[in-house]
Parts: sequence; C-alpha cells; structure tokens
Amino acid sequence: MLHPRIQEVTERVIERSKATRQAYLARIQQAKKQTRVRAGLGCGNLAHVMAACSSSDKARLKEDEQPNLAIINSYNDMLSAHEPYKEYPDLIKAVANKFDATAQVAGGVPAMCDGVTQGRDGMELSLFSRDVIAMSTAVALSHDVFDGVFCLGVCDKIVPGLLIGALSFGHLPIYFLPAGPMQSGIPNKEKARVRQKFAQGLVSREELLEAESASYHSAGTCTFYGTANSNQMLMEIMGLHLPGSSFINPYTELRDGLTASAVETMLTQLLDGKSGNALADIVSEKTVINGLVGLLSTGGSTNHAIHLVAMAKAAGVQITWKDMADLSEVVPLLTRIYPNGHADVNHFQAAGGMGFLMRELRDGGFLHNDVKTIVGEGLDAYTMEPLLDINSNVIVSDNQGPAKVKWVPVPENSLDEEVLRPVANPFNKQGGLQLLNGNLGKAVIKVSAVQEQHQTVTAPAKVFSSQGELQEAFAAGKLNQDFIAVIKEQGPKAKGMPELHKLTPVMATLQDQGFKVAIVTDGRMSGASGKVPAAIHLAPEAVEGGAIAKVHEGDLITLNAPKGELVLHVSDEEMAQRELQLSPQSQTFGTGRELFSGFRHVVSSADQGACSFGIEE
Repeated sequence: MLHPRIQEVTERVIERSKATRQAYLARIQQAKKQTRVRAGLGCGNLAHVMAACSSSDKARLKEDEQPNLAIINSYNDMLSAHEPYKEYPDLIKAVANKFDATAQVAGGVPAMCDGVTQGRDGMELSLFSRDVIAMSTAVALSHDVFDGVFCLGVCDKIVPGLLIGALSFGHLPIYFLPAGPMQSGIPNKEKARVRQKFAQGLVSREELLEAESASYHSAGTCTFYGTANSNQMLMEIMGLHLPGSSFINPYTELRDGLTASAVETMLTQLLDGKSGNALADIVSEKTVINGLVGLLSTGGSTNHAIHLVAMAKAAGVQITWKDMADLSEVVPLLTRIYPNGHADVNHFQAAGGMGFLMRELRDGGFLHNDVKTIVGEGLDAYTMEPLLDINSNVIVSDNQGPAKVKWVPVPENSLDEEVLRPVANPFNKQGGLQLLNGNLGKAVIKVSAVQEQHQTVTAPAKVFSSQGELQEAFAAGKLNQDFIAVIKEQGPKAKGMPELHKLTPVMATLQDQGFKVAIVTDGRMSGASGKVPAAIHLAPEAVEGGAIAKVHEGDLITLNAPKGELVLHVSDEEMAQRELQLSPQSQTFGTGRELFSGFRHVVSSADQGACSFGIEE
C-alpha cells in the first residue's frame, strides 16, 4: 500500500496543478491530432531536411512511411561526461537503418561544467544555461519533422534544460540516453582531505592538482553523488531511461548495448502502434512525486530543489519546497554515496543500484506504481538490471552491431549495506533535504551529509558579499571562532545564483577544528557539498529586499535543521527600521555575462524554480 504521506502530498499536488496541468495536456492533445508532420512539407522544405542525407535515407524520407528520429546532443570533447556522446549519433543511425528508419542530429545544446567555473565569473552563467538549453532544444525540434527524440545529456543544468525544452514537444516519445560514470579514481575521502589541507596551506598546488586529477581522470561523469548523478537517478526513477541504464560505464559493451536497445524499443513502439509512449503521458504528477522520493531517499543534490520545480512546471505540475519537506519526514534514506558517505556511484551500482533502490521504495509504499514509463506501464521493469546476453550471437567486436542486452532480477539483498540499504534498515528514517523557515525567509538544507551534532548552530553572523571575501578572512586568521557565514547578493537576480562550492573546504576545516559554523546564503552550494550545515537558496534574495540584506555583523542567528528553523534574533521593530545593506552594483560584463542581463531581470525566485520564462503559464 502507498504510504499515507505520499498519497496526501500527491493529492494536493494534483489539486494545486489542476488548471496548469489541464492547459498543458490540452496543448499536447492538440499536437497529437495533427497529421504526420512531414506530410505537410512543401518540396522545398523537404529538400532542406534531406539535402545532406545518404541516398538510402533520402529515399526513406521521401516515402514518408518510416519514423525519423531526432537526436539532441550535448557532446563536447572538453568535458568528460559528454565526450562519450561523440559516437552515439552513428550508433543510433545504424540501429535505425536496420528498422528501415532514419535518425538525424537535430541540434546541439551547450554543456558547461560547474567544476571548471567554480569560484570564477563564468559560474554566473551556469544556472541560466539551463534555460538556454531548454530553448536550444525547442529550436532544434521546431523543424517539426520528427516522430521521436533522443536527448543526450548528463550534467548539472543539461538534463533539466533538455527535459524542460522537450516537454514543449510532449506529444512525441522522448527518451534520455545516459553516458555513464567514469571508472573509480582515488577515494573521495582522500580527495576531500587534500582539499582541506590545501585550504590550510599545508599542501602545495601541485599536490592538490595531482589529487584532483586522480579523481577526475577519464571519460564519464564525476563519480560522486552530485547534481550530474542525481540527474541520472531522476531520469531513471521517472521512467525516462531504460531500466538499470544510468550508471553503466562508458565505452563498454553493455553501455553500447543499452543505447542500441533504447533505439530498438522506441522504433518497435512507433512501428507497431505508429506512436510511442508520449513524454507528456509519462511526466505526470505521480512521476514527479516519484522523482522527489528518489531524490530524498538517496540524499541527492540540493540543486534539484530548484530544477525539479522548474521541470515539473514545464509539464503543468506545481510542486513546492513544503511538498519536499513533508515527504522528507517519512521517506527513508537508503544510500550513502559521497558526499553523504565514502563510496561513489560505481560502488552503489555494484551493491544493487537503481533496481534494488526502486524495488525497495516501491514495495515499501514510497513510489507510485501506476505510472507510465518509456517501456510501458508500472515499475516492474525497473526492478531488474541489464546484463549482456551471452547467448546472443551479436557482439561488439564483430560488424553486426552492439551486444544484445537482457534484464534479470536484482539481488534480493544489498551486496554492501554500507552503501545501499533496504527500507527495513535505512541509514535514517527521514530523507536528505529539509525546509527551513523563519524571519530570514525560507531556505533548504541538505542534512544527509551533516552529522547530527552539527545540525543545530546558534552563533553570531559574519556578513560577506562573496565567497572570495570569506576566503580572504580565513586566510587572514579572522574566522577562528563560532559564527554563521552570511553570504548575500548571490541569488538569481543578483548574479545568476552561482554555486559557492569553494566555501566547503574552508568551513569544513573550521568545523573540524571544533568551531560551530554554518552558512546562510541566497546562492547555491554544489551538489557535492553537505558536511557543513548550509541554509541555501534563501528566498526572498537580498536584491529583492530579502531580510538577508538587513543582517548586521554580530547578529545572533539560529539554524536548527531538525526543527526546520532559520531565525535572526532581532526584533521585528528593529528589522523594520533597518535599511537594506547592498554592496555597489557588481560587474556584470565579461565572460559573456552581459548577454544574460535580460535573464537576471525576469528570473523567478529560487523556490519558484529560478525560471527565466513563464513555463507555468
């Protein structure tokens, strides 16, 4: 039976979303009624579509009998997570041709890396890149000549942007194809140790680079459980990946076999019924709740407190941070993956992976089973894991194509309960995210990686307008005390809400030295952060008149994660008399930032998804 809290939150989301969801589905229904798109093309239009195609593909497109599939690709060869996508289009096209169908790269989307831009001006473009990706996806599909779509993306803003854009074409079957994580490098605990040593000046930059390079060392996603791998978990638990495909390493027979199997699955659906499982039918209120449960049960990235709100809105579904917090009270924490533990996603996969996780959550009453996925009805298929079919005569090394894949039940028990546990024996009876409320506004905190004794802090404020200011104060020895770091003017309207990940080594060092410390900010922290209590995404932000802009140096603040409280110990009367303390307008040009001024003017608050366009309309 479904847990009562899951049912309660789902019902109120359905009720709250009634008007916007109906409006969205009405648009999709209208699109479904239209004739086959290529049938309405003039000769000149069609000639442009197939001008660069092979003679055989031209013949197929002229006949207009077989499906034509779009590929939206985030490939670039600078970023490890997206480098494997270079080979995907050729593989997709080869499989399509076996079905007498066609596939075309409809367009590319940018894929920037927060790991490269941490602490730099370019980070101010990061969040807005999600909306650029959504619009780029729409531009690519606006040619309106496709019967199905494959979205190739992995990392932080890329997957949310792809899904937001794809939902405008929700009448089509749209699959997400993962690239998989890189092989494990040095242990995450060792990487964190070297970072903290560098922050203290105890190791050289050369030693730091050696440790970082031993961690980020090959093609694939970073192996910690940040936003990129949280994306992959979400796409699978929401039924947009093939079962068990999220965490298979790149350049393996199984990885290629799964990609080929996804193409075969879509084409079989299209050819058998002349339609696949439409994206709009898959992404529903219940699917979104399943995504939230997955996020909470795995201690996923806090960035999804923003992204999931925006993705849901694109489907006409209205969710709030309170929904997340109410679910977090009952959803058990079933994984320990860095930064919530020492293992990485490869260890999680080996212990049982997504199949074990989804079976436990479903059987425990935490997932809706009456949902559609890209492979059909319900979640039974997602309690299985893929293996190479050794009885197949088709192997990668010959010229017949990728290996065949079969699905088998996941192990009955977790193979490592230090990484992955059953519902009956969770790491914590509550999920990994918490909503904080108080006279400073509302914020979210990731508690899955914060030890219990650090989850409540009362201390005087130290106020900064950038993470660089805090780093300078630390280097000068001015932070050797209990304090709460207040970093303001980092919200969507101020600076595009850059991640403040460089705070982590500094604050973690102070915490390890015995000081009671915490962070309060209207900016973001990295999906890999969590050791130090951090009230983030604070709304309203400073430049919108938020109370964070009225905090004075030395004001007493309480952050109480267990009680969901964020309190500035200043009377309402005094707060009413205080003026906003904002620094002079910061530089907003260079590194392309001037091109995004329009985004900063219209972006919604963090709790509304930090959207630059009215996707909820």
